[in-house]
Amino acid sequence: MAKLDRKSIQDLERIVEFDLVRATEAAALNAAQWMGKGNKNAADQAACDAIRGMFDLLPCCAEVVIGEGIKDEAPGIFLGEHLGTWEPGSIPLDIAVDPLDGTTNISKGLPNVISVLAAGSAFDGFGKSLKNLPSFYSEKLAYGPRVRDYMFKKGVEQVKLEAPIEENVLLIAKILNTPVHDLTVTVLDRPRHEELVGRIRKVGARLRMIGDGDVAGAIAPSLPDSGTDLYAGVGGSPEAVLAASALRGLGGDMQVKMWPRDEAERKKLENEGVKEDLNQVYYAEDLARGGGIVFCATGISDSPLLPGVRFIGHTAMTHSIVMRAKTRTVRYIKSVHDLTTKTIRLRSTRAEQEL
Repeated sequence: MAKLDRKSIQDLERIVEFDLVRATEAAALNAAQWMGKGNKNAADQAACDAIRGMFDLLPCCAEVVIGEGIKDEAPGIFLGEHLGTWEPGSIPLDIAVDPLDGTTNISKGLPNVISVLAAGSAFDGFGKSLKNLPSFYSEKLAYGPRVRDYMFKKGVEQVKLEAPIEENVLLIAKILNTPVHDLTVTVLDRPRHEELVGRIRKVGARLRMIGDGDVAGAIAPSLPDSGTDLYAGVGGSPEAVLAASALRGLGGDMQVKMWPRDEAERKKLENEGVKEDLNQVYYAEDLARGGGIVFCATGISDSPLLPGVRFIGHTAMTHSIVMRAKTRTVRYIKSVHDLTTKTIRLRSTRAEQEL
């Protein structure tokens, strides 16, 4: 493969960012047809098929370093998979992808479903630009730019993942100059969070429970007018890296620590040589490294991040977001697709398909 010069590397995000959005748009449009039909695997497969098909057109040599599918035994784009044309001289990328974040929700016709993709260049001296956390789940604490900037100016870490949630809630309320009873914490609605939820309620903060949509949930505290100030709890490790990629572009931050589900998984991870890493707290810049990070997502159903796909007569409307870590440029893209002419290239057929 031809060696890229430094200028090409610096311009990498500009070259690929809108093609990446086209990939998540295609996934959203293809998967949205399964909204509420009770078949989450078919919806997931539709999203994967569309993303693979779009990458078949892109002049890049992309390796999936963060993939989905194995964790929940569903269709997915897998760790180590190659995407793109892989022609000599094409653009090298590390890819993190969740073609359909919120599979259960789409099967039930619920909110908080997105298609999400992050890409990075490995040319900043970091090796892989997106760090693969080998545990299925991780403990997370995500907060917005005002909280991150406050800690940066103070020069000391004050909001801490390993601190009691009550301390973090009270401190963030102080930083944001918000009464605790007006502070909103988003948590995945899972039995494992019963104690966490009780402690948040006891300290007096509001709760927003979400059934799915771990990526959008962690991003929300960094978005204006999202209605949430903090994201806390245990969720998927791949989703943590995707959220970290977005936070690099939004100026927010998160703290992440691997969370083995049981002793068997802990021993398995230790045998794989990550014993010391199990105690490591990672920040967004640890998970999505360097300046060449691009994050994009397209809404499938409504979420705090994006509106979902709207089918209106012979048209479909999608809403997407794309951002760059280097410049913190955030673009919102509203697209109207004429379904009488719109096609999506699918990997399964190696051809353009009408919706």
